[in-house]
Amino acid sequence: MTPKKVFFTKGVGLHKDKLASFEAALRHAGIEKQNLVYVSSILPPLCKTLTKAQGVKLLAPGQITFCVMARSETSEPNRLVSAAIGLAVPKDKEAYGYLSEHHAHGETGKASGEYAEDLAATMLATTLGIPFDPEEAWDTRKQVYRASGHIFNTKNICQSAEGHKSGNLWTTVISAAVFIME
Repeated sequence: MTPKKVFFTKGVGLHKDKLASFEAALRHAGIEKQNLVYVSSILPPLCKTLTKAQGVKLLAPGQITFCVMARSETSEPNRLVSAAIGLAVPKDKEAYGYLSEHHAHGETGKASGEYAEDLAATMLATTLGIPFDPEEAWDTRKQVYRASGHIFNTKNICQSAEGHKSGNLWTTVISAAVFIME
């Protein structure tokens, strides 16, 4: 049961009920018809990245679907929430990579996305034995990781939103790496 493909998606939902807000976020992300099973953070070797449109076409309603998901919600007026997935892919396509999830309050989408990307890259770097200074800024460490010749690519996907101004609605944000089990 090793996934051969993955795609990334994100969504935001608003509703008076917390669960319905989550459902709306899933709909916005295009994965509301799946029975989602959360898994941890390993990107399998040789796993091909698809676009969201390509990936959604391969899903069937009711299908058990594995994913790495970040989720954050609030009912506080104007409260900033974000959910991000980070990805780090090794140069050696036959080696595994890392996915990370980050859920935040009061953090911009850019900051949340970069944190998730940094986390995935750092997890991969430690398994590859790449020396780095954890106190260095992410941009500096990103260059060190790439210069090592072991890490090929890093990226992130993030959804952020402010809580509804009235405070009468729940705001939910999600980001997900969705696996295809062909």
